[in-house]
Amino acid sequence: MFFDEGYSGRKFIMADKSYDDAEIVMYGMPMDYTVSFRPGSRFGPNRIREASIGLEEYSVYLDRHLEELRVHDAGDMMLPFGNAGRSLDMIEQLLDQLFADGKFPVGLGGEHLVTWPVIKAAHKKYNDLAIIHIDAHADLREEYEGEVLSHSTPVRKSCDLLGAENVYSFGIRSGMREEFQFAKESGMHMSKFEVAEPLKKILPTLAGRNVYVTIDIDVLDPAYAPGTGTAEAGGISSKELLEAIHAIAGSDVNVIGCDLVEVAPVYDHSEKTSIAASKFIREMMLGFTGK
Repeated sequence: MFFDEGYSGRKFIMADKSYDDAEIVMYGMPMDYTVSFRPGSRFGPNRIREASIGLEEYSVYLDRHLEELRVHDAGDMMLPFGNAGRSLDMIEQLLDQLFADGKFPVGLGGEHLVTWPVIKAAHKKYNDLAIIHIDAHADLREEYEGEVLSHSTPVRKSCDLLGAENVYSFGIRSGMREEFQFAKESGMHMSKFEVAEPLKKILPTLAGRNVYVTIDIDVLDPAYAPGTGTAEAGGISSKELLEAIHAIAGSDVNVIGCDLVEVAPVYDHSEKTSIAASKFIREMMLGFTGK
């Protein structure tokens, strides 16, 4: 229903277990229908998989090896091209199934709107859900040019669903004045510009909480990640994003799933963006599971 059963393409490195045997299920969400600048992120999931072949299976940061995990890469979802509403419904249905089956979901985007149905499904499973959102953009708009389904809206939708006080954004350096006013007045947490240090201060307050982690690759400065649809100068380094991932991994939060979105290979001529993204995915899987 959700995937091409005949798919025989590249899998993420060592993601070779069957669905039934896996604890982690990786899936691609190849949707970029609502982007406001440069399209192409629907090709991101496969390029991240291709880049993973250059990774070591061992993380020197975490002293863990991918052979310690049971990962199933389901491939990309068969989403109806151009139909954002139907695509989001299908993603929500898939995540309902993954959570019901006790799987740890690892999503590859795609534009950032694909995170919204994941949050909806997670909220049905975990009543005390909090979100850690790492991004260059606030994503707090209610609509974009009249469209309520936009990659600039998923965090605002999540605030409305979960309560703004349960949403924690880091690295934000772009948005409308009204978005920053909403963040200030609503009770959500927003750290502008930086990620690792403010995150480390917040994590103890989330101890014991069920947390979903969503990372937009454009939180990185374009020098580190040019391959994205809405690049924003003044971002963090790959080293700082790794530090943030490892801080979450070493904390007492219960991560229930994660995603990485907005890799757009057509702008990634040196492949540095997809190479970095594949490493972040490896570190999240090794760090967020098996505690």
